[in-house]
Amino acid sequence: MRRVAPNSQWRSGEPNARSGTGLLYNPAMALTRLGILISGTGSNMKSIVAACEAGEVPAEVAIVISNRTDAKGVAWAAEHGLETAVLSHKDFANRETHDLAIVDRLRAAGVDWVCLAGYMRLLSAAIVDAYPNRILNIHPALLPSFPGLHGQQQAFEYGVKVSGCTVHLVDLELDHGPIVVQRTVPVHSEDDEDRLAARILIEEHIAYPEALRSLLTRSWSLGGRRVVFS
Repeated sequence: MRRVAPNSQWRSGEPNARSGTGLLYNPAMALTRLGILISGTGSNMKSIVAACEAGEVPAEVAIVISNRTDAKGVAWAAEHGLETAVLSHKDFANRETHDLAIVDRLRAAGVDWVCLAGYMRLLSAAIVDAYPNRILNIHPALLPSFPGLHGQQQAFEYGVKVSGCTVHLVDLELDHGPIVVQRTVPVHSEDDEDRLAARILIEEHIAYPEALRSLLTRSWSLGGRRVVFS
């Protein structure tokens, strides 16, 4: 099995990073620098920041970037002394040029891993290839069921008895990459969409730090779509 240094780029001759076949990740010795992308209030961003500050996740938030000028999470991050940037997608000709600008800011901040925390844009190869198997996303449903927008609503309307959330590595497809952590939430008969979404959000705030802690402190490999911890 081929080994990859914790914070290095994939070397020429390694297996394709998106396929993940036969790759092994070894934990870093220093704090990992995180870049967080948001589009709104960033409640999952706040849970990540809190976990880092508490020493529960061996990382530090290097920068928070939003594609929206009105994202409330940017102001929160700035108030907490974090570096922030707003790169509105409306100011760029296409998705790729916007993503390339984001990559430039991430690299300037020395980011090792990227966390999507309510970032409402599909990533292009410009970002995915810059951080292969180093991008995480959280989705408010048990993937592969109910991908896309309004996962909680989709699950409720379908009539499932158990829902939850999923933290996964990001590839070029929507809500598709290998699953790292899932947490379940029962759907009660008295639930409505809002009640279910609120209980799922509580689990999201646990799942994201849990996934980061596991990925950054344990050796793991990708076998097909499976994230396998040693």
